[in-house]
Amino acid sequence: MTTNTKDACETCPIHDAAALKKLGVDMSDFDYVVALAGNPNTGKSTVFNALTGLRQHTGNWPGKTVSRAEGGFEYGDHKYKMVDLPGTYSLLATSLDEEVARDFILFGQPDVTIVVVDATRLERNLNLVLQVLEITNRVVVALNLMDEAKRHGIQVDERRLARDLGVHVVPMVARQGEGVPELLQAVGEVANRKTVGKPYRVKYDSPELKKAVTQVTKQIEDAYPELPNAQWVALRLLDGDERIAEALRKGELGDLTHGDIEQRSAQLQVIGNQ
Repeated sequence: MTTNTKDACETCPIHDAAALKKLGVDMSDFDYVVALAGNPNTGKSTVFNALTGLRQHTGNWPGKTVSRAEGGFEYGDHKYKMVDLPGTYSLLATSLDEEVARDFILFGQPDVTIVVVDATRLERNLNLVLQVLEITNRVVVALNLMDEAKRHGIQVDERRLARDLGVHVVPMVARQGEGVPELLQAVGEVANRKTVGKPYRVKYDSPELKKAVTQVTKQIEDAYPELPNAQWVALRLLDGDERIAEALRKGELGDLTHGDIEQRSAQLQVIGNQ
């Protein structure tokens, strides 16, 4: 994780407002959007309530039977909208909950994604963390249930974990309010670009896979030069992810306002059919 003050821009959120609107999220009264992800039973709802208090409401995702909770909070001079994503173990879209969570992080491009993990089951929880890090570097890991870990004799070196993952890691006991101020500070730094994550990315040893990923990634980057997660998209395409292929064909990825939409759609039609 590095600090970068030269390129910091406190008034330049990175979220895609148009995509968020399609996903049912209105950002008209907020500066930044924060996604809250995590495995079930990690204390994610407790973190959500600790940050948003009574300023929240519930509903369903557009066109889905999956429920969604939204809330708001203020930190510094900015207003943040928090969207509580369904609890999932992965983002591979093998279930409706996983698809909803994956689509929000990928298409909505939240300014910050908090991933809540259970300190007593860290190895299992890191599967989701690593998948989120493949999509975005704007991540804060909330290392929750530290009191339970201590009670079970489990020691977690959060500094080493942060160094290995390349993003903020905040130890917490959310139900007691411990770590909430530190979490807010970390979220503010990432949203305002005062810190830039250098996330761990999975490396692939197979020469054939590496070559295929490189080729498809290059095609996606040519079509969407500002897309921050081209390699992850390439991997999902190679894995036969129909939802991602459809999104590419329809031009749902990235910002289409800076180029010829028809030309890009033609490029992506070729990629999506490979």
